[in-house]
Amino acid sequence: MRYWLMKSEPDEFSIQDLQQRPQQTEGWDGVRNYQARNFMRDGMSEGDLAFFYHSNTKVPGVVGIMRISREGYPDDTAFDPKDPHYDPKSDPEKPRWYRVDVTFERELARTIPLAEIKDHAEQLEGLPLVRKGNRLSVMPVDKAHWDFILDLENAGEA
Repeated sequence: MRYWLMKSEPDEFSIQDLQQRPQQTEGWDGVRNYQARNFMRDGMSEGDLAFFYHSNTKVPGVVGIMRISREGYPDDTAFDPKDPHYDPKSDPEKPRWYRVDVTFERELARTIPLAEIKDHAEQLEGLPLVRKGNRLSVMPVDKAHWDFILDLENAGEA
């Protein structure tokens, strides 16, 4: 099993939106970065877990956990001229963009803010999220980093 962090702006798609979807499952579409696409297309497997991260909000941070429930497949939003994620250079015969399906697992007891995560940069060394200038919306998370971040969920309640 591998671990991931996937970012979404909560006013576009939130952990609560995912929880309200049929079977609490949704295609993670609209990713238009090649490295993030490669992670979804080539790296993610059914059963992997991902942190749901709310970005571009007052308090960005990890808000929940989801499971990869379908491995990478072509993102058909790229082929639809009416979709905001349309890419006229993408071809259904040779798709450029991919997505995965994700299924809600749980909300965290509290949001783990980015600032708090960065306070532990030494323990989380190598985590792409704490690197300066990292803007990737999909990134791998080592098991040790995954466990450390989950430990923060309860540590903050004390």
